[in-house]
Amino acid sequence: MFETVIGLEVHVQLNTKTKLFCSCPTSFAEHQNSNTCPTCLALPGALPVVNKEAAIKAMRFANAIEAQIDEASRFDRKSYFYPDSPSAYQITQFYAPILRDGKVTIDLADGTQKTIRVTEAHLEADAGKNMHEGAVSKVDLNRAGTPLLEIVSAPDMRSADEAVAYLKKLHATVRYLDISDANMQEGSFRCDVNISIRPKGQEAFGTRVEVKNINSFRFVAQAIAYEVQRQTEAYEDGVYEQEVVQETRLFDVNKGVTRSMRGKEEAADYRYFPEPDLRPLIVTEEMKAAARELPELPDQKVARYTSEWKIKRDDALVIVADKNLANYFETLVAEGAAPKQAVTWLTSELTGRLNKLSKSIEESPVEATTLATLIKRIEEGVISGKGGKELLDHMMENNERDVDALIEKLGLEQVSDDGAILAMIDEILADNEDKVAEYKAGKEKLFGFFVGQVMKASKGSANPGKVNQLLKERLS
Repeated sequence: MFETVIGLEVHVQLNTKTKLFCSCPTSFAEHQNSNTCPTCLALPGALPVVNKEAAIKAMRFANAIEAQIDEASRFDRKSYFYPDSPSAYQITQFYAPILRDGKVTIDLADGTQKTIRVTEAHLEADAGKNMHEGAVSKVDLNRAGTPLLEIVSAPDMRSADEAVAYLKKLHATVRYLDISDANMQEGSFRCDVNISIRPKGQEAFGTRVEVKNINSFRFVAQAIAYEVQRQTEAYEDGVYEQEVVQETRLFDVNKGVTRSMRGKEEAADYRYFPEPDLRPLIVTEEMKAAARELPELPDQKVARYTSEWKIKRDDALVIVADKNLANYFETLVAEGAAPKQAVTWLTSELTGRLNKLSKSIEESPVEATTLATLIKRIEEGVISGKGGKELLDHMMENNERDVDALIEKLGLEQVSDDGAILAMIDEILADNEDKVAEYKAGKEKLFGFFVGQVMKASKGSANPGKVNQLLKERLS
């Protein structure tokens, strides 16, 4: 039996207005190479200046994960030659990163929790973007110099599920902190996965393989599964040392396999040395104060939802995983919807419909205030749950949002008048005297039959609670 050992290096693109070492805007929508200057083009004589906003955002993340902030972090040069790096080096923090020794607590499917150590996170400048068109290759340097926060975990994860749970927790955290949009499709949240296996009980790690630049939770899980299988088969076939070497691999998303990219570089290969053009990054009291301003984070929301609103922890975890979903939910409750009903209508009814349309909660055609009104009308007995679903379907497909007007227009209002319901009950009981006799003789399952007949007679408009109550009174 083998044990999987996983560590992640997550690159988070910080949402600053300008780049890490110059005043060029961090916007990639403009024409190629238009958001550039002598500094990010690495022209002779240009000198970098550290972006204070990027440092504060990194410190805010440090406070969120209870990490230690280095009050005098330093920058270094990491040398490598590639077309998307005009300077032939990257400015990063190798020897003295801005934060160390943090922790992230993840929730697992079996209801347990696990703490993953964050060994460090450092600021660094992103590279540009290579574009290949047939035999011609081009480079766009609009992205060059964009601030990244590289978050490095300890090798504490033992399965793909743990790795994905850790990634999702990081993703939610940086979005709640508003330090990154963390858009995985656009590459502003991506990760390198370090994977090895070892026989269970062995303390020494196996040979580590790095899979680069994965930008999807699903692809991370698939890459880990493939690599674990590949390494396990090599071990069992006796070719582990030949087949599993320390290297960098890429994940082929179409075939679900990893492929060798290059031999894994060691620190010496990058020829790290202190950045001569930058002084140490000294943290001021003003920066510390700004970094301490934290919003309510996912774990705190889960605690509040379960204690104040008495909703299930599993439901709370689903809601807080998405900042926008949590905001929608809190608006529902603020507008008067009962929390438990709000959970059901948000996570099951509305989200289910949005998934079918491939829409996110931000793109929902039904606003939270409108859905809150619908939920309240169900709680008040004005419409049934079935009527609520019909009403929600109508609003998803039509640009009509007046809940009360639609209830009347669609004829969804429940009949709650005792007299009207009793008249239907008496008629049904009179038409089914044999079944009434069987019920009174002990065949209590027939009660459901009578309820169904009343609901059918009312065309679904009778209040089910009233029907049950009045039926019991008549039959007894």
